[in-house]
Parts: sequence; C-alpha cells; structure tokens
Amino acid sequence: MPTSLTPLDQLPIRRLTADDLTACADLSEDRGWPREEHKWGLLLTAGTGYGIDDPEGKGLVTACVVTSYGPGLAAIGMVLVAERYARRGVGRRLMLHVLEEAGDTPITLHATPNGQPLYEQLGFAQTGRAEMVMGRFTPTEPAPNIPTRPATAEDLQAILRLDTEIFGLDRTHMITRLPAFADQLRVTETDGEITGFAAAWPNMHTHVIGPLIARDTATAQALVASLATATDRPLRTDIDVRHESLLHWLKANGLAPIAFNAVMVRSLDGLPGDWRRRFAPLTVAAG
Repeated sequence: MPTSLTPLDQLPIRRLTADDLTACADLSEDRGWPREEHKWGLLLTAGTGYGIDDPEGKGLVTACVVTSYGPGLAAIGMVLVAERYARRGVGRRLMLHVLEEAGDTPITLHATPNGQPLYEQLGFAQTGRAEMVMGRFTPTEPAPNIPTRPATAEDLQAILRLDTEIFGLDRTHMITRLPAFADQLRVTETDGEITGFAAAWPNMHTHVIGPLIARDTATAQALVASLATATDRPLRTDIDVRHESLLHWLKANGLAPIAFNAVMVRSLDGLPGDWRRRFAPLTVAAG
C-alpha cells in the first residue's frame, strides 16, 4: 500500500472504472476544467481509464482514458495531472505506460498548446487542427433547406454503416451509446438513404455537437441548425479547420472561436476515413 513517503515514480498505475467517475471529475476541477461527469461516464465505460492514486488519499494524482477502435487506431484523451503534482513527471510516466500498453496500435489525440511539446517528445506528429467554437446559435445566415428528423432505432444500422465508411474504422461501441448519451440525435436522408447524422449531448451548461457526419457542408449546416432549435443552451463544437465554410457560417450565426487543438498521431501518417465528410468528433477525447 503506497504511503505519502512512496516516491512518485513508484506509485502504481491502475485501471480506472466507472466507480472512479467522481475522482476523475474532481481532478478535472482541480485543473480548472469543467467537471464533465457526463462525458467521463461515457469514456470510462466505452474506453479504458488509467490513473495513479494520491498516496495521501486525496483522489487521483493523474488520469487519462484510451478509446480503442481495434488494431487500427486508439484515441487518448482527458490527460490530467493534479495541480499539486504538476511538472513532476507523472504525466509523462502515465503516457509512457499507456503507449507501452498500446504496443503497435496507432494512437491519436487532440493536444492543447501546453501539452503539444510533451506529445512531440513521445513521438506524436501533428496531422491537423480543430477549432473549438461556442455560443448561442442565432440564425443570421439561414441553413440550406435540407430536411432533418430525429433518428429512430430502425436507423441505427444505416448510421453505423455510414459512420464506419467515413470514420474509417468500426466504432459501434461508441455510436450505439449515442441514443442514451445524447439529448438529440438527428439524421438527413435522400431517397431512403441516410446521408448524415449529428448528436447534441449535454456538457455542463452547453450542448456539444458531435459527432457531425455529413455528405457535404450544406447537410452539416442543416443538422446543426435543426439541433439548435431544440435547445436553449449555448452550443459548442470542435470543427476540422479544413471545413472553412462551415466555420464561417457558425461564426456568422453566433458561435465564437474559443481555442485551437492540434490533431496528432503516432505510428500513423494520418487519420483514416474521409475528412471531407467528417466535420466534428464525438468528443476530442475519443475522436
């Protein structure tokens, strides 16, 4: 049993479970992030959490979550170190452990400017950028007149097929959780074929739009606008910066730029799938 005298580099790294949700939320709050219990709950059940317990019984020293998409890709997210243990090497140690566990599996993550240097030292390379925008949607520039509707249980297989085609890998274990995780899940279709889908899920005082999958920008705009009409919360989403038209439209309709994250990969030249139809991730913590 570790004690307060146990050196940091000897504290055991363990797997986290859903029972650690409150401790993970406390760690987020400790670093000035929102608590995000709802998102932590998804990640800890659909992914694999790793953490180090504080030897003085004060929650977690550090934590992260890995979401696996089979041998082709895994995503690392929610990498956090308690303020009292910052700049003491525990974050690096946890990352090295996770990378060793992953073996030959390619890894992706979204890095803040503060975290990017560490990830570069660990062999990650930037492959893209995402811009976070947030605000109350005010339809100054109307969306194209493309009908959308709530997704039904009968749509699920078609949504999964479309998602696998565009994401490039099977993420059934994430997409099938959307009906329970999200407050809204909407689709577009043409001649009975699903051409796009998007979810809006609650995160603190906002609704996060993600994933946002659509055959073109106009379809993505229609999905966002339809989700916006059913919430009185501010919207937040992370858009691939190559989708300049969508970003311009979102900003014209009330969403303001908040931050940029670097999309990084390790043991991979670039992300699989079709970025032209992948506008926003489910969450930057899981891809």
